[in-house]
Amino acid sequence: MRIVVSAGGTGGHIYPALAIISKIKEMDNHSEILYIGTTDRMEATIIPQKGINYVGIKMSGLNRKNIFKNIKVLKIYLQAKKEIKKVLIDFKPDVVLGIGGYITLPVITTAHALGLKTFIHEQNSIPGLSNKILSKKVDKIGVSLEDSLQYFPKQKAIFTGNPRSEEILNTKPVLKSKYGLHNDKKMVLIVMGSLGSMTMNNKFKTILPNFKNGDYEVLFVSGKDYYELYKDQNNIPDNVKVVPYLDDMLGVMRKTDLIVTRAGASTIAEITSLGLPSILIPSPYVTHNHQYKNALTLAKKKAAIIIKEDELTSDLLLKNINDVLKDKEKYDIMKESSKSLGVPNSASKIYDIIKELANEE
Repeated sequence: MRIVVSAGGTGGHIYPALAIISKIKEMDNHSEILYIGTTDRMEATIIPQKGINYVGIKMSGLNRKNIFKNIKVLKIYLQAKKEIKKVLIDFKPDVVLGIGGYITLPVITTAHALGLKTFIHEQNSIPGLSNKILSKKVDKIGVSLEDSLQYFPKQKAIFTGNPRSEEILNTKPVLKSKYGLHNDKKMVLIVMGSLGSMTMNNKFKTILPNFKNGDYEVLFVSGKDYYELYKDQNNIPDNVKVVPYLDDMLGVMRKTDLIVTRAGASTIAEITSLGLPSILIPSPYVTHNHQYKNALTLAKKKAAIIIKEDELTSDLLLKNINDVLKDKEKYDIMKESSKSLGVPNSASKIYDIIKELANEE
């Protein structure tokens, strides 16, 4: 198969795209992949480093604060479509995939205009603007969360789960001792996104010392930009380890007993695939407050506890951690409920859809 994959902007779009690419290569090692991303977002660095054929297209998102600036955005969009059309005609893909980010809009609309088979994937509980527009044009739509099916045409939408869920199950567990923790003690992993958050780090600077009396250990991921905040902090207790980044996050999650984290779509997929109990602190800075809605999907099933960012205090967090870790019945309910929401074969489901579309050619 010849497949074009388009995704960009954030890890929440890029890493699911990579999980799909990995599955395609696993199932069909003769497949040819072309990745179309932007020229200046993180995919422009990540994808070529992985040896994947990459084309960067200049593209900008809509300016929601100043509509007059969208005149420039429209010009960039039209130019992007011209470049994309040439790329697609030259590559001759069997199927074109849009896995999120504003680069997918010109890629998928151009592919549709050329009569190519198309598939998009929505990671969040509430669809973004691009996917709402594209839903009318594409052949098939995959969704991470079952609640999302209501926003798309019934005959096109399929509950696939998020492809990251399958990837984490195939990842080798990482021993806690690698990070100076005890393998026989419970571990709470705290991570506020791959880049970290200034607001959350300011809060956790005062929260971390209060873990000193806990009978569990804490691995706190600050984010590379904020690690300096903790280097000279001498009141961090022995049962807390602070690291700037985890390049083996999935492996660490497999040895985690409880995770305190944001509620991005990929994170939700990883948590539910493992059946990991969680305390979710949704980012309030995302469009349509979709992280809170993602978190609510888990909370309604008693798989997670939600704490709003502006309500987070040391006392509230420690109380919830203790409640979960010390109450076996509650812990087991959260674990089972989380597992019930997972789709452990998501990437395989998506591959089957792609294969079916390619065979329709």
